[in-house]
Amino acid sequence: MSKQLGFLHNSEKCVGCRGCEMACKNEYQIDPIPQWRKVFQLREDDFSLPSRMFISMACNHCAHPECLRVCPVEAYTKRDDGIVVHDPERCIGCRLCTMACPYDRPQFNPAKKKVEKCNLCYQRIDQGEKPACVAACIPGALALVEITTSLDQKTGVLKTLPGLPSPQITTPSLRFVGPKQGKQIRRD
Repeated sequence: MSKQLGFLHNSEKCVGCRGCEMACKNEYQIDPIPQWRKVFQLREDDFSLPSRMFISMACNHCAHPECLRVCPVEAYTKRDDGIVVHDPERCIGCRLCTMACPYDRPQFNPAKKKVEKCNLCYQRIDQGEKPACVAACIPGALALVEITTSLDQKTGVLKTLPGLPSPQITTPSLRFVGPKQGKQIRRD
């Protein structure tokens, strides 16, 4: 593999607008369930921060994807750029991948009786475009980046956040900026 593409999420910029979720749905006309990208509100007890901190999550295109490892029909492949692609034609809907993923990102579609997940808009990337979720992020909280040692060594870039699974399990291609640690603002 020559490189590892992934997401950089800046929770200091994310306003929870869910534009990334809608862009994904509009790009792929996905059924209401599953939801490939989801915005979560960070729990206040994980941080000493003001409330209303958000994180946008999709498939993390892990360096060591458990979904790929456990799939009995090889419905998952990993491209040279690190993107983990799911082939719905090969999928038998056994859901082993949904159980194996510590981030709960492959989603079972009950209407199709198959699993689906974010493919990092590889078709758009191949055309020189940004993934739909990144292109739709007005505040610039979501970016497509190459995961490198230098990125991991930058001050303020984190490999995980409290409440997320250990990155040692799958080595996710997801990095975070913020949230800055500080005192909780009381809202009485």
